[in-house]
Amino acid sequence: MRKSINAFFVAAGLLFTANIANAQQKFAHLNSAVIIEAMPEVKAARTALEAFGKTKQADVEKMISEYQVKLKAAEDKQKSLSEANKETVGKELQAMGADLQDLQKRIEDARAKAQQEMEAKNAELFNPIQVKADAAIKAVSKEKGFAYVFDTANQALVYWDGGDDITAAVKTKLGITATAAPKK
Repeated sequence: MRKSINAFFVAAGLLFTANIANAQQKFAHLNSAVIIEAMPEVKAARTALEAFGKTKQADVEKMISEYQVKLKAAEDKQKSLSEANKETVGKELQAMGADLQDLQKRIEDARAKAQQEMEAKNAELFNPIQVKADAAIKAVSKEKGFAYVFDTANQALVYWDGGDDITAAVKTKLGITATAAPKK
């Protein structure tokens, strides 16, 4: 009886040890910046964002040009001020000043709106790319049995020795064959 109890505890110990060994979780790391930079969608998104930005910049520059023309006209009108036309020109200058202040306010509002629209356009263009990369990262992590994957691009992990770098596997999952170095 004593031998069977000892055998039971030895067997239980072996099973417990085997379960602990199997319970070790796998870790990996990747660089999401390299992955995202290599995605072909990024180039198209950047081109679209640049074009959108140029349009917004042109709109603001047009308003600034209009402001400069009106300011020059007001300065020229100021030069024509004399005792004889003081009242008439003074009223015109007041109206021009109010118009310039209004235009200056519209320029500031246009700049703020353009900035907000650029941020919204950036999110519209790049969020789907990030979602696609995240999905590929999750798929590769699951396929390879990793419990944790650290992203070295955002310095979530500052030291790694060994471990599996699955950046290439995620790029393959996304169908990216060319290698792209991360921008510094």
